[in-house]
Amino acid sequence: MPEFMLTPIDLLRILCGIWFIPHFIGKLRNFEKATKTFEAAGLKPGKPFIVLTVALEFVAAVGMVFGIYPRWAAACGVAVLLGAAYAVVRINGPRWRWQLMGPEYPIFWALACIVSAF
Repeated sequence: MPEFMLTPIDLLRILCGIWFIPHFIGKLRNFEKATKTFEAAGLKPGKPFIVLTVALEFVAAVGMVFGIYPRWAAACGVAVLLGAAYAVVRINGPRWRWQLMGPEYPIFWALACIVSAF
């Protein structure tokens, strides 16, 4: 048996971390559009919220992928994802289906981050 073997929880943690990468890159590439989205959700001024979100997503990605303080990294990710769920509800209303732009995806992802960290 190999010395180094990933458990299913390790794989979940790594995947949860990897999924943050396109999110923070997208925010950086589309900074002005993201700012307008944050402000539409009531997070004003939008730019500081974007900087905070990108920083938390980066910490979550690095920590979860490489197993560096994974509980703290997951906590950063959960904070961002619950904020995203809040923003989705603020912008699109309290719908629960992805076809209607509901918050179920960030809530599910946040729960997966929690499970992977404990």
